[in-house]
Amino acid sequence: MEPTHLFELVIAMFLAIIALHYAAHRLGLPPSVALLTGGASLAFVPGLPAISIDPGLVLVIFLPPLLMDGAWSIAAGRLRRHVIGIASLAVGAVFFTCAVVAVVAHLIFPSLPWAACAALGAIVAPPDAVAARAVLQRVRLPRRLQILLEGESLLNDASGLVLFRFAVAAAATGAFSAGEAAGSFLVLALGGAVVGIVVGTAWYKLVRGLGDEYLIIAASVLLGWIAYLLGEQLHVSGVIATVTAGLIMSWHQHTVLSAAMRMRGISFWTVMIFLMEAAVFILIGLSLRDVVERGGGFATVIATMGLPMLAILVALVLARFAWVFAADFVIRLCTALGFTRAAPLGVGGATVLSWAGVRGVVTLALALSLPEGFPGRDFILVTAFAVILGTVLIQGTTLGRVIAWARLVEQPESERPRLTISQAEAAMAQAQFGIVQSLAYDAEGKLIHPQLLERYQRRATSIVDYAERTEHYIPVLHAHFDVVLEAVATGRRELIRLHRAGEIDDETLRELERDLDLEELSAISAKA
Repeated sequence: MEPTHLFELVIAMFLAIIALHYAAHRLGLPPSVALLTGGASLAFVPGLPAISIDPGLVLVIFLPPLLMDGAWSIAAGRLRRHVIGIASLAVGAVFFTCAVVAVVAHLIFPSLPWAACAALGAIVAPPDAVAARAVLQRVRLPRRLQILLEGESLLNDASGLVLFRFAVAAAATGAFSAGEAAGSFLVLALGGAVVGIVVGTAWYKLVRGLGDEYLIIAASVLLGWIAYLLGEQLHVSGVIATVTAGLIMSWHQHTVLSAAMRMRGISFWTVMIFLMEAAVFILIGLSLRDVVERGGGFATVIATMGLPMLAILVALVLARFAWVFAADFVIRLCTALGFTRAAPLGVGGATVLSWAGVRGVVTLALALSLPEGFPGRDFILVTAFAVILGTVLIQGTTLGRVIAWARLVEQPESERPRLTISQAEAAMAQAQFGIVQSLAYDAEGKLIHPQLLERYQRRATSIVDYAERTEHYIPVLHAHFDVVLEAVATGRRELIRLHRAGEIDDETLRELERDLDLEELSAISAKA
């Protein structure tokens, strides 16, 4: 394919993303479902060249920034509090699911070597970070379930990748050692964490000295790829390296990035991540053509592999249910015996956590990376795609209904932050008033900033009162900011009229428009 035609296909893909997202919004479907089915449909458009995906390139391009985005937005404090539960899912559930799938695959095809069965298990075992984000963005979950799923999606790819590499090596050499695999996993994880700490610390020191906000934004965007590639070059976990570097960046961004850097950087980053997430699902759909052709066509695939693929999908789902419910039972037992104060998830929470295991790009990339001649390669590839399709279309579209059925409630008070957002605002306003009060007088004790002092004193008093009587003020607050938003809209119309009439230049338009934008964002945030 000529480079110009490839670029045209990329532009067409982005246009398809916009159209499919719009269609999903209008139809009330998860965008991931529309993108996946849309890409699969486009794959069979007459005249469209077959799309061949380089699995290694897909992982390098898409996985680091998407992992970095998850690490940037995750609550680090809650991540630490739930590290055992996250490790249980990211490591224990992946290993257990891999074993269950391997056993089921070997029962279906006794002639398939155990190493190939284990490779299939490793490919489909880890739920995908991209797919999980696409599903979780459309639902509301209690904080505990949210952090468990987000933390799992950040770390479980490392478990799946290690298992996959050992399974492929075992298929090639005919030897496998569980002890060696466990030791290797530990080395890869710890090595990846060390690389992530080094890269994240280097970013922190670099941005403090750069001074130029565009260079800082560019360095921040590149951080995920640098951590991932360096980790892989050093033969440790690039996934763990990326997540660790992302957590460091998330922790320090509040102190090293200015408000302008944060607003501009987040705006750019949000659009980039949106396009990358959507492109992943389009590419998965487009790969269907190659998968079906390898299997001998739709009729052959359904006739020869339909029931085995269904059995693998069912085993996959049941294995996750078994692990989650067993872990919840252990928590309940330990709590009853007084060993821990952790509250069990309950039937509803465990069901939602079990049903949220959606697979995506990592599963497909690992399947496509199997070497030619690998035992059962075509069956593994078709099954991997069927698992992605089944989990996205079935679990992704029904998760909202499962959550509604579960009637989940927020975690106990001990899990909630000590202060509400209103109380935090009151504390911040009191601190601001304190510093203004100390600077409002000159060395002789003469008041030199009376208006500032009055303004911050009034603000501190009103916010403290609001924090104490939040429910009373909410209707008044909404009405207040509705008026503010109307005033901003009117000011914007007048500003545009002045510009169109030639009474102000472009620079004045942009400066005043930025002020209106900030005022509008502040009003929307305060009203939410």
